[in-house]
Amino acid sequence: MRLQLATNNIKIQKSSATNEFSNKANVLNDDTDKKLLNAISAGDETAMEVFYKRHSHGVHQFAMKTVLNHHDAAEVLNEVMLEVWKTSKRYSGRSKVTTWLLSITHHKSVDLIRKKSRHDNNEVLDQEFTEEHQPNPATALTMNCDAMLLRQAIQQLPTIHRQVIHMVFFEGCSYPEIATVLNIPVGTVKTRMMHAKAHLLKILNNSADQTMER
Repeated sequence: MRLQLATNNIKIQKSSATNEFSNKANVLNDDTDKKLLNAISAGDETAMEVFYKRHSHGVHQFAMKTVLNHHDAAEVLNEVMLEVWKTSKRYSGRSKVTTWLLSITHHKSVDLIRKKSRHDNNEVLDQEFTEEHQPNPATALTMNCDAMLLRQAIQQLPTIHRQVIHMVFFEGCSYPEIATVLNIPVGTVKTRMMHAKAHLLKILNNSADQTMER
C-alpha cells in the first residue's frame, strides 16, 4: 500500500467563524508581543521574562531544524534572546514579531554552524514553482502513519527542507514570511516545499514497504 501526501485535496475544514476567531487571536498575540518589545527596549526585565516564556519553545524548536541537537539549539536560544534584549529598538513593526524573531533565529543558527565548521552542502533550489495558493495554517499534512514515524521521517530531510516544513505546518507561516526569515525568493520557498513533500513521501513509502516485507 502506498502512502499519499495530501497537499490541496485533503484539508481541515473550518467555519468562517473559526477562521475569524483565529485571525483575531493572531492579531492580539502580535499586539501583545509588540507591547512587550516596546517595554523591553525601555529596559523592562519583567517584559523580557514574559517574552522569553512566550517564545522560547518556538525558537528552540525552529533552531533544532538547523543545528540538529538540543545543546546547540539551547545556545542559539540564548543568543536570540540576548539579541532581542539588545536590539528590540530596531524592530520596525513592518512584519509580525514572530517573523522577525524567526529571522534572528535562522541567522544565529547558521552562524553557530559556521563557527563549528559544519557545512550543509545541500544545493539551493532557485527554480520557480507556480502555485496559486499560499500555505494555510488550516491545511495539514495528512498521512497514513503514526506521529512517531512522521517525526522520524522529517528528521531525515535535508536542513533546507526541514525548515520550510516546520515553518508552514508548525509555525503557520506564509510563503512570503518564510522568504523574509530565510532571506530567499518566494519562488525558492515554494520549490523547497515541493521537494520536501516529495522527499517526505518517498521516506514514508520506503518505511511502509519495509514494514510490509517483515
